[in-house]
Amino acid sequence: MSERTVAFRDKHLLVEGQALQPGDKAPEVTLHTGFLAGAPLLANTTGKVRLISVVPSIDTSVCDAQTRRMNEEASALGESVVVVTISADLPMAQKRWCGAAGVERVLMLSDYMNLPFGQAYGTAVPDLGVDQRAIFVVDSGDIVRYVEYVPGIGQHPNYEAALVAVRALL
Repeated sequence: MSERTVAFRDKHLLVEGQALQPGDKAPEVTLHTGFLAGAPLLANTTGKVRLISVVPSIDTSVCDAQTRRMNEEASALGESVVVVTISADLPMAQKRWCGAAGVERVLMLSDYMNLPFGQAYGTAVPDLGVDQRAIFVVDSGDIVRYVEYVPGIGQHPNYEAALVAVRALL
């Protein structure tokens, strides 16, 4: 297996975890909703299509824009789709940011302790303590239908391709 990296400024940093492919069974992970509170990603969204938007840190410009875009799209996608944003930010920082940004339609989950999501979904960047920017579409049967691992920390994902994948499942 070759090493995977992500570009950050003038460096290429190691990405840990097994890269997922369309057709793979989506791994179940429990993520943080508070310091002592967690929620299982898949079990809490059973029967829904999941659009999982992964950002390194919500307080950066591209992550901010990506999460705002996902919030807007969530309204148009309807009740059969759950839009989830995952970052390594503390849950309280996520809640503060959502309140300030008016983001209400995205389920925010934190991967801050040990990056369990990053290890399971192949987005862990331990040198930065964050997840690589990525988008996953997981169907209602927990099968991965779309994957994008963004090659640079500061790059936007292909929003339209992810949305096409979601709409194909509706």
